[in-house]
Amino acid sequence: MPQLLIRNLEEKTVENLKARAKRHNRSLQGEVKLILEEYVARPDESPLAIADRWQGYFAGRAFSESAELLREDRER
Repeated sequence: MPQLLIRNLEEKTVENLKARAKRHNRSLQGEVKLILEEYVARPDESPLAIADRWQGYFAGRAFSESAELLREDRER
């Protein structure tokens, strides 16, 4: 099976990956492998396609006026 070496990662990135691996009870290598495999399995989607999908999701829904809620909250 092919191997991949990633050089010069930021220290914080490695720390975050180690913490994530620990939360999921995986090794660092196992966590990074899973992240990469899940990411490349996603279909490439343009930002415009993502925006269209979200617009379709929210189409026809009514939302309350947030300015009134903010005003009420500030007056407390």
